Amino acid sequence: MITTDFVPGSPCWLDLGAPDVPAAAAFYGGVLGWDYESMGEGEDMEGGMFRNDGKIVAGLGKLTEQGARSAWMIYYSVADADATTRAVEDAGGTVRVAPMDLDEWGRMAQYSDPLGGQFAVWQPGSNKGVEQVDTPGSLSWTELYTSDAAAAKQFYGSVFGWQFSDMPMPGGAGGTYTVITPAGLPEERMHGGLMQVSEADLALAHGRPYWHPVFAVTDCDTAVARVTASGGNVQMGPDDAEGVGRLAVCLDPSKADFVVLAPSAP
Repeated sequence: MITTDFVPGSPCWLDLGAPDVPAAAAFYGGVLGWDYESMGEGEDMEGGMFRNDGKIVAGLGKLTEQGARSAWMIYYSVADADATTRAVEDAGGTVRVAPMDLDEWGRMAQYSDPLGGQFAVWQPGSNKGVEQVDTPGSLSWTELYTSDAAAAKQFYGSVFGWQFSDMPMPGGAGGTYTVITPAGLPEERMHGGLMQVSEADLALAHGRPYWHPVFAVTDCDTAVARVTASGGNVQMGPDDAEGVGRLAVCLDPSKADFVVLAPSAP
């Protein structure tokens, strides 16, 4: 499970790069009940925070990178962003944004894995990360779709020291699902997973791997109805996954992907 103790290698932050910030704020407000808090005014300051029940659950900013698709970026907590950058390069990854300080809040960097999957890290200062996880309306899981699961395990294991455990895909769908746990922690603290898919299934990212967030919801079908009513689309589901819950893979109006999951009762 994801927690807010943010041990090294665990997800601690996520933000969305959107071409239309007000439209994205309205969409996620309608789907997940989030409140949007702007951090400034004017075109150059278009961005802010999403809150759920008053607690920060994600960030939102203007998509400015030329040719980039709208997508969620997931950040993993690290003790030293510069050391992580060296580990990424040594493992064959690419530095997209070199380590940089964000005032007293912390230090961040963004990368691509060797096949092009994008992710980021956060070295905490005064800001440790999001304030709410693993409850309805907040991040409950992270997931990587990749065309080479073995290469992904080698790369991310080298960078973060993650522990991996393979299991059959839920529901007898065939294939293998790999569960990810931070270094040195028991499997109950698993925070994400990865699965191998065909390159054709990675069309959303033009054949490159991609990470997406899974948001907990109380009722998956209600969340899906809100997605479509708000101008989004459903790529898959809603489906029941034994031992996991009822889930659907969705796209917001700018085609940023995310999953809504109503977890099974413990």
